Amino acid sequence: MTDELKTKKEMILSTARSMGIQRWTTAEIDQLRRKLLAEHGEHGKTGNDYIADVLKETGWKLQLTEREEAEERFEEEFEDILHFKTLKDAEVSLTRHELLRRFKAHGETAAMERVLEIARLGKRRAEMISHNRKVEASKREEKKEIAEWFRIWLETPDAFFDWLEVRKASPEFSEKFGDIEEE
Repeated sequence: MTDELKTKKEMILSTARSMGIQRWTTAEIDQLRRKLLAEHGEHGKTGNDYIADVLKETGWKLQLTEREEAEERFEEEFEDILHFKTLKDAEVSLTRHELLRRFKAHGETAAMERVLEIARLGKRRAEMISHNRKVEASKREEKKEIAEWFRIWLETPDAFFDWLEVRKASPEFSEKFGDIEEE
């Protein structure tokens, strides 16, 4: 550990002790960040995530938001959940979105919201690429299809995979994209 890093950690911990807070919320961590900057200038400049990591690794109690707590608890499930370079990748990604059912069954509201948020992000990204004239026409068409998949999944997640099987078997789909199992 470099002296500067050690000093920054000590500065964070010293300032945290002076504030007398037992459980650190996101707002209090931001308050600590601002106090470090005000008291130490450029040397006190650091990010909220780094401050939270320092507090956490030294045993301070953090009180995260429900969403942050869900992300932390289900980090592995959320990792690499949004990939759609190809239609096959998009299908696999949407299969991973079946986490929604599991979270719903266990009353994990924040985790459910995170899955839905990721799906909405996937839809927006696919739509954005489908409208980008710099992207080749066949890729734009593929992204337009993927955006539609996300839309349908968001509207009717329980019926999505039945719909997808029918869609992939349709002559229009085969003509446009061929057999995606061979990708």
